[in-house]
Amino acid sequence: MQLLVKDRKFYKAALLIALPIVAQQIINIGVNLMDTVMLGSFGEIQLSGSSLANQYYFIFGVLCLGMGGGAAVITGQYWGAKDTDSINKTLSLILKICTIIAVIFSIITFLFPREIMSFYSKDQAVIESGAKYLKIMAFVFLFHGLSLTTVIVLRTVGVVRLALYSSCASFFINVFFNWVFIFGKLGAPRLEIAGAAIGTLLARICEFCITFGYLLFFDKQIRFSLKNLLDKIDIAFVKQFVHIAVPVIISDALLTLGNNALAMIMGRMGAEMVAANAITTVTVQISTVFIMGVSSASSVMSANTVGRGEYDKAQAQGVTFLTISAIIGLAGGIIIAVMRPIVINFYNITPQTKEIADQLMLMVAFIVVFQSIQSIMTKGVLRGGGDTKFLMAADVLFLWIASIPLGYMAGLVWGLQPFWVYFFLRIDFIIKSIWCVYRLKSRKWIKVVKGVEPDILG
Repeated sequence: MQLLVKDRKFYKAALLIALPIVAQQIINIGVNLMDTVMLGSFGEIQLSGSSLANQYYFIFGVLCLGMGGGAAVITGQYWGAKDTDSINKTLSLILKICTIIAVIFSIITFLFPREIMSFYSKDQAVIESGAKYLKIMAFVFLFHGLSLTTVIVLRTVGVVRLALYSSCASFFINVFFNWVFIFGKLGAPRLEIAGAAIGTLLARICEFCITFGYLLFFDKQIRFSLKNLLDKIDIAFVKQFVHIAVPVIISDALLTLGNNALAMIMGRMGAEMVAANAITTVTVQISTVFIMGVSSASSVMSANTVGRGEYDKAQAQGVTFLTISAIIGLAGGIIIAVMRPIVINFYNITPQTKEIADQLMLMVAFIVVFQSIQSIMTKGVLRGGGDTKFLMAADVLFLWIASIPLGYMAGLVWGLQPFWVYFFLRIDFIIKSIWCVYRLKSRKWIKVVKGVEPDILG
């Protein structure tokens, strides 16, 4: 088995997709970092409140990623077959679904912010702080959801820079208005955590305007229009979408609920643990941006290659991405280990929180190798190949049977050190990485979307 393909065009194509996504992720991380630093100046309570509130918001984000990811499997293979009509049908369908889900989230979040926060923390001060944040974030769901699902679909047809440009504009708007409203600058009231939410809302509105402005007026790939949203829903097409995309949505939704369960476990270990995890999370995001980029690139390229009927080539590309994922994971682990003391000392936190953050980041430096492998395989290669049902089973099994019960026992029953608590909370990454290798070797992950047949390919 050849570990790396020798075709230079493959690496060029991967970089053309991955690098704009990496840049976009760096910008998004910059936004999160600025939020964390600005709110961190007010102490652990507001930092914990925004961190836990965003864990809830992340549920919606991952639902959108699931819808977009499921649609991307379909549109990626259709783009390989150059079937733009079916791509437009898919995009129209997920935009309708996303709108319904966003409205539901908005209503629930606006009416019950304190009840939502009480699932994540027992600390009344943290609950009140997070509730202020969520009350404003209720208006973000629709703008963010529609933008996110759209750029994921456009990525499968070669439009990869749009998300970068919109994120870049969003970054400057977010940071500026955070500064204005968090600290009360330029005559604005000092709103602290609520100011961070206002900055996020304005940034997401900007992203929405850029994304849909491009889609409706400048895109030349699929030529989507508002008329597509008015088309009668094709029941047969919906069934096909359900067959491929729903397992992705369910998988990502259950993964998110599982990750929220992990956040709840840490939330019940005290505000120091929550604050330390918030710092660790930002560091992990910075060191793993290439994982996100390569994961997206591998998904698009796998779907396009399978759509063209080049199954042997798809298998060879999959093995290459597996090798690349291990290399990226090792590099990320080294970065985290080296940057650990610098990052921790940057924050205005208590000595106890610093000690917890140090332990968490040491374990993360080890775990990130497996995080890279399982992410690029499950969210990239295998998903792009259409293996969505089997991935759903694996995601649910390893997280809910292993990580959650073992993490709960380690943190709240056995009273282990944060170092080992985090190990058990993320043990699913290790198990899933091993499983991915065997699944890839079996070649059973290559599944063609109905209607995409080799004999119709140009």
